[in-house]
Amino acid sequence: MSAEVNKEIQLEIGHVLFIDIVGYSKLLITEQSEQLQTLKQIARGTEQFRLGEAEGKLLRLPTGDGGALVFRTSPEAPVLCAIEISRELKRHPELRVRMGIHSGPVNEITDLNEQANIAGAGINIAQRVMDCADAGHILLSKRVADDLEQYPRWRLLLHHLGECEVKHGQKISIVNLYTQEAGNPLVPEKFRTPGSAATARRKSATPKWALIGAAILILVAVAFGCFLLWQREKTKTSAVTSPSPEKSIVVLPFENATRNTETEYLSDGISEALINSLSELPQLKVIARSTAFRYKGKQIEPQAVGRELKVQTVLMGVVRQLGDRLNVQVDLVDAVTGTQLWGQEYERKLADVLAVKQALVREVTEKLSLKPTGEQEQRLTKHDTSNPEAYQFYLKGRYYWNKRTEENVRKASDQFQQAADKDPTYALAYVGLADCWLLQEDYIGTPASESYPKAKAFAQRALQLDGSLAEAHTSLGYIHTNLWEWEQAEEEFKRSIKLNPNYSTAPHWYSICLLSLGRIDEATAEIKRAYELDPLSAVIGTTRTYAYFAEGDLNASITQCKTVIDLDPNYPRSHEYLGLGYLKQGRYPKAIEELEKAVELSGRERRPLRDLGYGYAISGRRAEALTVLKELEMKYEKKEAIAQDFAAVYAGLGEKDQAFAWLEKDFQARSGLLPWIRWAPPFDSLRSDPRCADLLRRMGLQP
Repeated sequence: MSAEVNKEIQLEIGHVLFIDIVGYSKLLITEQSEQLQTLKQIARGTEQFRLGEAEGKLLRLPTGDGGALVFRTSPEAPVLCAIEISRELKRHPELRVRMGIHSGPVNEITDLNEQANIAGAGINIAQRVMDCADAGHILLSKRVADDLEQYPRWRLLLHHLGECEVKHGQKISIVNLYTQEAGNPLVPEKFRTPGSAATARRKSATPKWALIGAAILILVAVAFGCFLLWQREKTKTSAVTSPSPEKSIVVLPFENATRNTETEYLSDGISEALINSLSELPQLKVIARSTAFRYKGKQIEPQAVGRELKVQTVLMGVVRQLGDRLNVQVDLVDAVTGTQLWGQEYERKLADVLAVKQALVREVTEKLSLKPTGEQEQRLTKHDTSNPEAYQFYLKGRYYWNKRTEENVRKASDQFQQAADKDPTYALAYVGLADCWLLQEDYIGTPASESYPKAKAFAQRALQLDGSLAEAHTSLGYIHTNLWEWEQAEEEFKRSIKLNPNYSTAPHWYSICLLSLGRIDEATAEIKRAYELDPLSAVIGTTRTYAYFAEGDLNASITQCKTVIDLDPNYPRSHEYLGLGYLKQGRYPKAIEELEKAVELSGRERRPLRDLGYGYAISGRRAEALTVLKELEMKYEKKEAIAQDFAAVYAGLGEKDQAFAWLEKDFQARSGLLPWIRWAPPFDSLRSDPRCADLLRRMGLQP
């Protein structure tokens, strides 16, 4: 009998990929059938599946909601297959799949129905590894991870989660594998419960010698900590307690796991809304949106983000929209140690997106022990609407507005208007409308007489509804700036900064106001403050060059433009001001190259186009400058250009009378951009003319 058993049981090492569909039992019968069929097609379409089957080294074990693939080739085969499947699943957001991988003994058997089947510890453990996963995860047993880390290409993709308790109280060590295109970087739900492996660091696979070294260091640290504790107790009656370090956070842009650009407003909008709400807390330093969104679409470790931005905590998440359902997964991570502080998954109706945002704000403030005052707690939700449709329109509006192009500004305005129509008491919707009209003269060329009065009315309406809204005070401050109402502008900017010191747009726009007033040192200080709050913002980074131009620090201006271009090569205004810097240095070919790049990237917007015309003019390319003037004339007729655009080109051509004639038109139109003649490079040759000083005086400015 024993010999008979030994003959039947032939164990070999199999490399097992176990797959199942999350929430399968909740699906309708037809949906179950459709999703299983789709999953089968995806798996069979992978290269590893085809290779294994062709070589006769692939076994298949179907289960009710998925199945197992057993590769008899190499430990890499199931991992490569899982990555292929995960990539393809991005096209099927309705299909929520998790995967587990283990290498171990397997054997082919015949079951009670006389059907061929597969059994063995390799199968069992692969399934238990998978059971520790959430949708989107590719989890590995430590044995597989140990095999893979021998190869450099895998090391950076392996992230230890710690131990997970599975069936019969068994504990297995789990490693999360993810890339920029595959897998799920969030910590699984089973690692988030108190006392579980949720407290394990999320890091790359670590050699055993490093763990031993770490243990020794821990012992030394404990001894040293005891010594420090003794010292503190010894001197605490006489020592003065130093203030705790400022708490800080970056909310990384949430991943749009639906992979549909039509739903991207949700992932972007939730992230931005969290940034804005948390910025209301003066005891928390919050990295501004523009800087946080530089990490969009990038797979980067929280510790690396923490080092780059000098923050203590990182909040990241994944958003999925499935019809009228919304799934949001979040992780709050200690950026110093990589330890997960908190994680949660929210399954809600799409209409409940605002409630999800509010719950996230509450949880983060609690987990960071911020202890907001009653007034601060009220402000965290005071600016919200109670109408879910209005909130979604607002999120879409901000999504379009942040793109800062003519087409998207118009789209944003439409979304904000619908938000205001759904909830006429929603102050932020009116701020959005004010911001859209505020940009129209600069980005579209809409006459000032049409754009600024509307912007002012919307900003004032927002403040009637909510006088504590920093965004509304900032918008009104910039509107006053463009209406040449200098005292009122300063009052609004100062009020905004007092209400929300974290809101980078306030010192940003205030710096432009101060440049117009000729207070260069103060302008430099304000744009520096904005830059510190939002160091990766292309808009703020480029505005910093304005101050450098006003100071006459040409080298700093050029260096700053290059820094912005390194961060965002496609932002037109940085190329524009780099070109202007090269013009002032007399480096005409390089200047024209950058200015032409700016015009191309902007879609031939009025301002880069006029600066290119100015560049052609002062570099002696008169015919090309005149061609630009003709293009500007066509834009001017369609209200897509303003008078100072012509003045800039004529100044470059040396035709001062023509230049001042056009500037006078802008004065009569009360252009909000006319004060820029005080410092903008295309008007350098006009400043010594008495007519320039006269224009400044008539705008209420000291020459």
